[in-house]
Amino acid sequence: MRPVLLWNQIEAPIFSRKIDALTRFPEATMYRNILVPTDGSKLSLKAAAHAIDLAKAIGARLTGFHASPDYPLPVYADGVVFEPLSRKEYAAQCKKEADRILNAVAVKAQAAGIAFTSVSAISSSPWEAILAAARKQKCDAIVMASHGRRGVAALVLGSETQKVLTHSKLPVLVVR
Repeated sequence: MRPVLLWNQIEAPIFSRKIDALTRFPEATMYRNILVPTDGSKLSLKAAAHAIDLAKAIGARLTGFHASPDYPLPVYADGVVFEPLSRKEYAAQCKKEADRILNAVAVKAQAAGIAFTSVSAISSSPWEAILAAARKQKCDAIVMASHGRRGVAALVLGSETQKVLTHSKLPVLVVR
């Protein structure tokens, strides 16, 4: 009697870097486009590394995302309005910063042979921008970092990851 082999045992171990069965049967891929929100921190780059490994293992592509804070309100003092930057200059500065942050992920993804797209937005609610980007880019999953704050720190600082987990209809992989 012959042993029964699963599809992943036929071509490669389940966690191998290249699974031939997925290239022959692309419909077998559970996730085809993974969103990776990043703020450029060491922890979010760790999440991006996990996303790159996952994408490589299952044959998915990555979409990098960065949300910049909303335009700062002008300062009013003694009847004088002070705006340090115009909205146009602020948008250009945010785009430049987002490109710098996303380029770090893009270089690693391309070195691993993963298709990579970058997207950025200016938003007062990063978690909403993350979910909107996932919908707009037709992503199947989200891989993001969490600092793991608890108690009062979580209440005061808030958790974008917690809000994404609460409101997302997509699977979310959290890296700590």
